[in-house]
Amino acid sequence: MLLVVVLVTAWAAGTQRSGPDATAAGPAGSTDAVRLGPEPGEDVTAYLARVAVVPDATDPTPRLALVQFDAGLTPAAAAAAVGNAPALSAVVRVPIPRVQTALRDVDLQPAPPEAAFRAALTTAAGQAGQDVVVAPAGTRRAAVAAAEAAALGRPDCGCLVAVVVRVPPADVAALRARPGVRAVQVAPPGTARTRLAVSPLLPDQGPGRPDGPVVGPVPDDGSVPPTG
Repeated sequence: MLLVVVLVTAWAAGTQRSGPDATAAGPAGSTDAVRLGPEPGEDVTAYLARVAVVPDATDPTPRLALVQFDAGLTPAAAAAAVGNAPALSAVVRVPIPRVQTALRDVDLQPAPPEAAFRAALTTAAGQAGQDVVVAPAGTRRAAVAAAEAAALGRPDCGCLVAVVVRVPPADVAALRARPGVRAVQVAPPGTARTRLAVSPLLPDQGPGRPDGPVVGPVPDDGSVPPTG
C-alpha cells in the first residue's frame, strides 16, 4: 500500500523502516515509544530551545540522538555533518516545494558513513518504486512516488534530512556546532532503538522558511516535476 504521508510534527510523515535492528529492547515491560522530533503544533523556535538543553551532560554513557540537518544533505555532506558519531539510521525525504513526500526511516548498513548513506538512498528509491507500482495509475500519488524514485536513484541526492546516532551527552555540543547540523535531540538514558518514534524537524520549517514557524501539515498543492 502506498504510504500516504501527512507530515505533522516536523511534517510527521508516516515512516518506513527497512533493514535489521540489532539493538536490544528497552527496559523490561516498557512498551512506550520515545518520540524524537517536535510535537504537533509546536513552535519551531521553542522546539530548538527545548532540545538545546542536554540533561546529565557530564554522563559518559552514549545515548541515541536525532541529528536534524539545516538542509537536505548528500551522502558526503551528511557523513561530514555527523563526524565520528556512529550513525544507526537515516531519515530520507525528497524535497519538492509544496508537495507532500514520504519520510523514509532507513536502518543503515555496517559500512563507512558515506557509503551507508548512499545505500540508504538506494533502499528508499526501492520503496518509492514500490509505491509507484501500487498507486492507481495516472494519479497524483503515482506521480509523486515516481518523482521520489527518480530523485532517490541519483547517488548524490540532497535527500538526507536527519540521522539517528549514538553519542555521549558531553559530545553533543560539538556535534550541534558541526556545519549542516540544525538541532540534536538526545533520547533519555537507556532508550533502545526499538522504542524510538522519529519525526524530525525538516529544513523548510521555521521562521523565515517556506512552511513557517509552527510544526504542522505540509501543503500539497505544488507541481510534481516530470521524471522522464
